[in-house]
Amino acid sequence: MLTHIGTQTIETDRLILRRFEYSDDEAMLKYWVADEKVQSLYSEPVYSTKEEVKGLLDKYIGGYAREDYYRWAVIDKECGECIGQIAYFLVDSKNHFAEIEYCIGSQFQRRGYATEAAKAVIAYGFDRMNLHKVQICCKTINAPSRKVIEKCGLTFEGTLRDYFYMDGQYVGRHYFSILRDEYENRRQ
Repeated sequence: MLTHIGTQTIETDRLILRRFEYSDDEAMLKYWVADEKVQSLYSEPVYSTKEEVKGLLDKYIGGYAREDYYRWAVIDKECGECIGQIAYFLVDSKNHFAEIEYCIGSQFQRRGYATEAAKAVIAYGFDRMNLHKVQICCKTINAPSRKVIEKCGLTFEGTLRDYFYMDGQYVGRHYFSILRDEYENRRQ
């Protein structure tokens, strides 16, 4: 049975995953929410003003009142700033699975931060929430995200062809997942 515990702080070697705070607004603008390339790869709008970011933070922070809400600010321990976000944006309580989305600011990519954060959130889902399945999707044009997902040990399930319409062309969506028993076997 899935256990809802809400968004609690997770610490890894280089990151702190914690609830968003209004003081994250400047770092968010500086590193990722204003970056069209980062935002488009996970189908989010670009935010260009503090007022727009405050509206996003109102949504994120307001969600923490619910025990079935899971969204973390990704804080780089070295610089102490919010360099991205990760969430279980879809949680299916009836069928005991959840889907992860994440983004990391461009200047922090290709350093293993997304993999580190995703592995921590996967562990949180299995060890603390009692999930049966965790899934992650990425656009077919997002090869770096596919590498992150594969490094996390997820299995490719298939592609939804022409799922997104972007910049005048259709783009597919790759699906990956890991089941509880697969996760437990890999930890041994």
